[in-house]
Order: sequence, then C-alpha cells, then structure tokens
Amino acid sequence: MIRPPLPLNALRAFEAASRHLNFTRAALELCVSQAALSHQIRSLEDRLQVSLFHRLPRGVALTDEGAALHPVLTEAFDRIAIALARFSDGRFREVLTVGVVGTFATGWLLPRLAAFEAAHPDIELRVQTHNNRIDLAGEGLDLAIRFGEGDWQGQDCTAIVDTPFAPLCAPALARRLRQPRELGNVPLLRSYRNDEWPRWLKLAGISGVQARGPVFDSSLTLASAAAAGAGVALLPLRMFEQELADGRLLQPFTPTLSLGRYWLTRLRSRPEREPMRRFKAWLQAQEAPAGP
Repeated sequence: MIRPPLPLNALRAFEAASRHLNFTRAALELCVSQAALSHQIRSLEDRLQVSLFHRLPRGVALTDEGAALHPVLTEAFDRIAIALARFSDGRFREVLTVGVVGTFATGWLLPRLAAFEAAHPDIELRVQTHNNRIDLAGEGLDLAIRFGEGDWQGQDCTAIVDTPFAPLCAPALARRLRQPRELGNVPLLRSYRNDEWPRWLKLAGISGVQARGPVFDSSLTLASAAAAGAGVALLPLRMFEQELADGRLLQPFTPTLSLGRYWLTRLRSRPEREPMRRFKAWLQAQEAPAGP
C-alpha cells in the first residue's frame, strides 16, 4: 500500500518549532496562529505515530524522535532555499565553486570579476581563497587556481598566467639599495619555498649572501610586510602591478626569476561541466595576445 506524502506545511511547522523550541515564535515566523501551528504538528505526530515534542509548563523540548528528525528537515529546507535562490530573472544560475590562491585572487581575479559576471550572468561564481595547499575533493571545489609546475597527481592542469619574480620593497628601503650585493645588509623576507632567494641571488651573480628574515605563508603577507618596510620580498610581479603603479612597492633590481605558473586545476575523476569549461575559456581569453 502506497502511503500518501506527508503534508509540507506540517513538516515546515515542525522544523520551525524545533529550531525555536517555542510554538509562539515558530508561528510568528511562519505567519500563522499558534493554534494552527500546534494543530499541524499534532497531525504530523499522528501520521508518524510518535511524539516529537515534550509539552512542558514553559515551552517544549524535543523527544528522541524529534531530535532525529530536526537536522534532516533543516538540511532539506536549506537545500530547497539554496536551489530556489539560483533562479534569477527567469533564469537558472549554475553554481561554480573555485578555490583560488589568495595572491592570484587579489592581484588578478578580483579586478576582472565584474567582466566575468557581465559575460556569464547565468554562472554564480563562489570563490574560496587558500594558501596554495588545497584538497579539491575534500573541500567540495569544482576547480582550483594554484601556483606551481602543473604536476599535481590525478588532476587536469591548464596554464593560465606566467609571472616572473623579482625583489620588491618599500620606497625608502629601495633608495638605500644600489647594487644586489647590498641585499646582504637587509632582511630578506621569505616564503615556505626555501629555494627562491638562493635561486634569484645565483641568477643575479651574488654569492655569500644568505636569506635571513621572517617566513610567511603567502605572498600577500610578504607584500604587506615589504610595503611596511620590514625587508625585501621576492614576489610575482604580475600580481602586484597596482602596488607598483601606486608606488607602495618598488623593484630595486631588474633581474627576474621564473619559479612556476598559475594553473587552473580540476580532478580528472569528475566530469567537466559546462560552467567549468566556460570559466576556463574566459581565463585563457584574458591572457590571450591582442589581435593586430
């Protein structure tokens, strides 16, 4: 025998009452009378043949059965609300969740987000920043933008942006530095990649200088420390074009070093949905050479 579906209004009444643990406040939220809400909950209990609340002299408390049902309904109604919110102006907006290394997010992506929204109004882009260590599957991400060599196992990797690294520092410190060897007299701010300064110093023909200075977990904090006069940081020039244009950071020496690229990555085990393909094409178009 097929049982008729449970009434949605009764389920909504129970979910609100179980959240508030107060029938009066739940009735106000749903714009019904307390008597109507109480009747809906009682009819649901009769259908399920269990008590969902302990009726107390002052308020109510969930029974074990009510406590088991509450999180299931709360999640279900939340998911319905999220799905309905994706309809805008008669269109369904696809959600695309992208993990983006913080340096790329602030230095490259954010200034271009309005252009992406204008070109793809049916895609709701959700950006989560990270410090280049990310778990696509564990964090529920469709895509990730990260810095490196593009050799992440089990992932499809597309190169997006090349950016050389160079020493950057505050203007006052830059004016004191006349030749690269003088870097041995100032703090060299470091990232978790230990080989960066040794490689740049070798490229510049400098020996006998060791990088000694604070270690930071992102280029953003490195740049902030450098701009505050804490030392010289080795930074990706493309990501700090605005700071260079504003004069908050200066490049005291010209040699630049390639340490990797920014890549768009996705798990090969998951299909590439249409919003993912469109976002990748948009990223690549931003870096494509201008036509004649």
